[in-house]
Amino acid sequence: MAKLQVGLLFGGCSGEHEVSISSARAIARALTTPPNTDSYHILPVYIQKNGLWHTGATAQQVLDSSMPLQVEPSENSPGNSHSRPNLWQFPPEVANVDIWFPVLHGPNGEDGTVQGLLKLMQMPCVGAGVLASAVGMDKIIMKTAFAQAGLPQVNYLTVNRSEVWSNPCVFPKLCDRIEAELGYPCFVKPANLGSSVGIAKVRTRSQLEAALDNAASYDRRLIIEAGVSAREVECAVLGNDQPRTSVVGEITYTSDFYDYETKYTEGKAGLLIPAPIPPTIAAQIQEMSLRAFTAIDGAGIARVDFFYVEATKEIFINEINTMPGFTATSMYPMLWAASGVSFPELVDRLIQFGLERSASVTDGE
Repeated sequence: MAKLQVGLLFGGCSGEHEVSISSARAIARALTTPPNTDSYHILPVYIQKNGLWHTGATAQQVLDSSMPLQVEPSENSPGNSHSRPNLWQFPPEVANVDIWFPVLHGPNGEDGTVQGLLKLMQMPCVGAGVLASAVGMDKIIMKTAFAQAGLPQVNYLTVNRSEVWSNPCVFPKLCDRIEAELGYPCFVKPANLGSSVGIAKVRTRSQLEAALDNAASYDRRLIIEAGVSAREVECAVLGNDQPRTSVVGEITYTSDFYDYETKYTEGKAGLLIPAPIPPTIAAQIQEMSLRAFTAIDGAGIARVDFFYVEATKEIFINEINTMPGFTATSMYPMLWAASGVSFPELVDRLIQFGLERSASVTDGE
């Protein structure tokens, strides 16, 4: 039986480029671990930060070294041979791919753009499709879908960049409204960025003004959420039309909140798997995870994050991540390891679910 050619797509045009490389390295190791070696052959495909696709020795070098290719300023100049027109000239090897594994995080990776490209190429891919990816990335649309599904959330407001970068009369009124409706502390977030990029926890008017200005530099749409004193717990989802959930895990940290540095600096955060919470609370979180997955039309993979207010036993859904971090020490694979699914087996199942979803879509057409 011929091995399936897995296009391992990593890197990408987002601030999470390096995280993507780390995730891809872990998945590559899993695919070269028996018995996966009998079923799959890896074709590494690296997307440079300027959008160029690379295969062969270049992609393998990045995968082996964990070091992204540097982009020289001259490479983006209009007259250069590596300029914009080449972004649509994919390496010929991609024609040999049987299924894509897009290990891309953040904008231009898990927001539906690459998923749409792969769909146009009529190729199966691991994970969420265009709709679920886009909804899962956009915090405002995500919260709308969660509200429609009856999932409890903390209070929040949505803001446009035009309100932040406005005349001196409008901006103070915006801050007044946020203070009146949400109070302090609150969190200011760009609507379409992952890994806590551009997010700030604010406690004063001056901090609020600075955070709004900073977040507006990342995105034209912002979300401001009321702060809540709670434990942060997460649950992993695996499957398509009949998904299952993992045990629940908890994140602990000593920093002010779970920001980018805390997430990706070794020793800054701890993972408790399973989370030391009552079984009834864990069961509620698992059930809510499935509802969230269904609400966005998820496929294959997702990690769902919650706030658990221990004093009142309240559970608030925070967000869903359709392509979570995938290193061996990331929460998603660790949750499944604690649920009896090893890392190599998990990668195998995700590929099979990708093939299954592609077949069902084709049959439905």
